Amino acid sequence: MTPKLVSKRVVIDRLETVRFLLTEIRTLPLNDSRAFFGDRRNVWAAESCLRRSLEALFDVGRHILAKAFGEGVGEYKEIASKLLDENVLSADEAELFRIMAGYRNRLVHFYHDVSRDELYEICAAKLTDLEHIADAFRRWIREHPDKIDEIS
Repeated sequence: MTPKLVSKRVVIDRLETVRFLLTEIRTLPLNDSRAFFGDRRNVWAAESCLRRSLEALFDVGRHILAKAFGEGVGEYKEIASKLLDENVLSADEAELFRIMAGYRNRLVHFYHDVSRDELYEICAAKLTDLEHIADAFRRWIREHPDKIDEIS
């Protein structure tokens, strides 16, 4: 693939999706597990919003790799590694993103192994991890205006 410009519109749209979905998760009773589990719809809402947030973050990473560096990536964990190789993410951020890729894969392919308690714990205590990666993408966009298409 030939490198081109990263669409700022695509990145901002996906990051806004992440922000919106994390806000939706935070409307759930995350400070009270009894209340959270008291309405079974909370589990399904949390799972859907979390999975979609992860997907949106990986879409951003894949878009940056494809457009700015001409790299096609198939595996989610590989996205994290390539973003580190291209200095889009720091080593710590890439490791966190790699862990997120594993969790995303579990949510999609091994959903039957993700317990309600695990999902609750992640939503109650780890949403800032997703925000940290979103902030890293925003930082990279700000620091590389020469790689950004402001129009499309």
